[in-house]
Amino acid sequence: MSAMLEFKNVNFFYQTKKEEIHALRDLNFVVDDEEFASIVGPSGCGKTTILSLTAGLLENSSGQILLAGKPIVKHDDRIGYMFQRDHLFDWRTIWQNVTLGIELTKPKDADQKKEFARELLKKYDLFDFISAKPRSLSGGMRQRVALIRTLVMEPKLLLLDEPFSALDFQTRLKVCDDVHEIIKSEKKTAILVTHDISEALSMSDKVIVLSSRPASVKFVQNLNLNGKTPLSRREDPTFGALFDLIWKKLTNEKENTKT
Repeated sequence: MSAMLEFKNVNFFYQTKKEEIHALRDLNFVVDDEEFASIVGPSGCGKTTILSLTAGLLENSSGQILLAGKPIVKHDDRIGYMFQRDHLFDWRTIWQNVTLGIELTKPKDADQKKEFARELLKKYDLFDFISAKPRSLSGGMRQRVALIRTLVMEPKLLLLDEPFSALDFQTRLKVCDDVHEIIKSEKKTAILVTHDISEALSMSDKVIVLSSRPASVKFVQNLNLNGKTPLSRREDPTFGALFDLIWKKLTNEKENTKT
C-alpha cells in the first residue's frame, strides 16, 4: 500500500508566558492509503496537536508532514476534521448542515457535490430526515450527519478527535460501528485520537502509542482482528491480550515519569 500520511522527524514547540514547550520530538509514523489508525498516549502528550498539524491549523517547527507525497498546507482542503462534538447548527436543517461546506467554499463542482450528498444521505438512512432539525435526531444520527458533512467535500484523509466522547456507552458502541462502516465503505484513510484503548483496538488497522511530552512514537501495533465491525472485533480471542499490551505501554510510561 502507498503512504497517505507521513510524519518525518517532526518537532513542535510553542511558547507560554513563562517558557518554551517542546510538545513533539522527532515524531515519525506512516498511515497508508485506506488505513484506519488510532493514536493513544498519556493525557497532555500532544495527540490533538498532531491532528492540528495534520490539518494545517498549526505549523510544525521542523521536519516534514506529507499527504499523498505533498507537503501539508495551511487549512489544507484535502483533509476533513471531525471534532469531539458534532457542531451541527440547530437552526439549520439536516440538508443545510450537510451542504454547509459547499455553501461556504462555492466549489466549481457544487452541483456534483450536492448530488453526492444526496447519495450519502440515502445510503446511510438519513435522507428521510433532510428537512428535520438536528435536535430531533439521536446522538448517533447526529454523528452520522457530521461525518457525511465532512465526506461531501471529498477529503483524502479524515481526522477524528474523540468524536464519540459525548455519547453514552451503549450509543457509543453503535456509533463506532456506523462510523467505521461509512469510512471503510467510502474507502477513506482515517486517524482517530482517543483515550479509550478498546475503542482504538476495535476500530483500527493500526494503533500508534505515544510517549509523554515531548511526544514521540513509543510503539506501533498492527492489527488483524476477526470481525467486520468494531463491536464484533471486541469478541476476538486476542482482544484482551492486545488491550493488556497497549495498557502496559501506557502505564509503564506513567511509572517512568515518576522516577
